[in-house]
Amino acid sequence: MARRRRAGGAGRRSGQPAPGQVRFPSSRRVEQGADGHDYEVRSVAAARAVKVYRCPGCDHEIKPSTAHVVVWPATDAAGVENRRHWHTSCWANRANRGPTRRWS
Repeated sequence: MARRRRAGGAGRRSGQPAPGQVRFPSSRRVEQGADGHDYEVRSVAAARAVKVYRCPGCDHEIKPSTAHVVVWPATDAAGVENRRHWHTSCWANRANRGPTRRWS
């Protein structure tokens, strides 16, 4: 017996935008840092976290398979050199304590 195709999903993989639609990551946002500047923030799921990083909020390691956020200045077009990986809770409490390391 032949398989039937689902209506509206002909030829598209799940998660793919429909033709003519633009899909933006839902985990990407702009927030204000403790210093008053705007920062672009992107969430990293535990399954996608494969390297060890050092959190500037607590100066502890962010181990692989740990969900966290990546933060960089919103005015920085490239963003690659100024990205910092923060524990999600450290970024959420950034107003209560400053970074343990300088941003740059």
